[in-house]
Amino acid sequence: MTEVLIVGCGPVGSVCALILAQAGVEVTVTDRVEETPMDLRASTVHPPTLEMLDSIGLAEPLIAQGLKAPVYTFRDRASNETFRLDLGEIADRTCFPFRLQCEQYKLVNLAISQLRSLSNVSLQFGCTLRAVEQGADRVRATVECADGEKTIEARYMIAADGASSVVRRALDIGFDGFTYPEAYLCYSTLLPLEDHISGLSLVNYVSDPEEWLVLLRAPSAWRVLLPVDSEGDSDAYLGDAFKDGVFARLLSKDLPVETVHRTIYRIHQRVAERFVDGRICLAGDAAHVNSPIGGYGMNGGIHDAFNLCRKLLAILLDGGSPELLGQYDRQRRGVAHSFVQAQTMDNTKAMKEGWGTKRDSQRASMAEIVADPAKRRDALYKQAMFKSLDDEGAIA
Repeated sequence: MTEVLIVGCGPVGSVCALILAQAGVEVTVTDRVEETPMDLRASTVHPPTLEMLDSIGLAEPLIAQGLKAPVYTFRDRASNETFRLDLGEIADRTCFPFRLQCEQYKLVNLAISQLRSLSNVSLQFGCTLRAVEQGADRVRATVECADGEKTIEARYMIAADGASSVVRRALDIGFDGFTYPEAYLCYSTLLPLEDHISGLSLVNYVSDPEEWLVLLRAPSAWRVLLPVDSEGDSDAYLGDAFKDGVFARLLSKDLPVETVHRTIYRIHQRVAERFVDGRICLAGDAAHVNSPIGGYGMNGGIHDAFNLCRKLLAILLDGGSPELLGQYDRQRRGVAHSFVQAQTMDNTKAMKEGWGTKRDSQRASMAEIVADPAKRRDALYKQAMFKSLDDEGAIA
């Protein structure tokens, strides 16, 4: 028996566990893997997320392992024209006026390290959820571990078990949305791209209707993300010949480029039809998934974690009404639709279209933002996800 059972120990599940456990709540965390996978997909942490992580002691050690990126750049590939936005302009709003470039597994490992030091936390790794049921006053989960099958009972459950959430499927919660027609190909390379591409910042969005790119510097490597035909030959895309062509076009020269990691994955835009079912709450990718353009996926999941756990603490420790979970559903599901989904779709569309057929209007819009301090501040505030949190707070 535990107070809160958390299924999934990625960035969202581990942060949920730490918020609750630091407040004195008894927590059990299960995950099907034995060790944190070195997932390189999510690598951007936005300013308000750093503020949240700072409240549980994770921001400072995470910053020590990452790279501060106050400036991010939009570039038209055909003309090489660039527009730069600097988060330093909203330093009066946040003590973290930068994006932190840091791989998500480092955040997870920091959280797990703190969780291991707390006596009110049970970490059950290598355990697969097999069944879940709930009654009027508790949730019961059956998990299969290396030492056999276990039953865990809890007052509440948080499903942070990813886009293919076993919990969401067991509850028969719809996950409406769509899958992008293209797949995303990601390379990681130790080549210092900044030595070959002028004006490069740590975060770069390169628009082009033929082959748009995202160039991100993480502590371990440069990451290059681009679209490929989902119906194409994956083995060919992951091969050296295709890789050499991508970098030859990117660098405008034939230069041998070694990669340390290559992967292809499909991208979805989906939101669960409800985030709460009785005593079970969905958070992170179990509740919503989106295009990675803008770096909102993991950040949105961590925002779920803080919103949800504040409400669970009010219920468990302060006698708050369970109806607070309905507010979590309205707030975070509302923001998932109004901001995360809308913004990532807009960002992805702009990257695909480039400034080709819409060059004049898109360039004029970007130039107007960059030239006007008020509009520039609004854009920074929105892109940094402060606006989404304002919207969340406005939902009763």
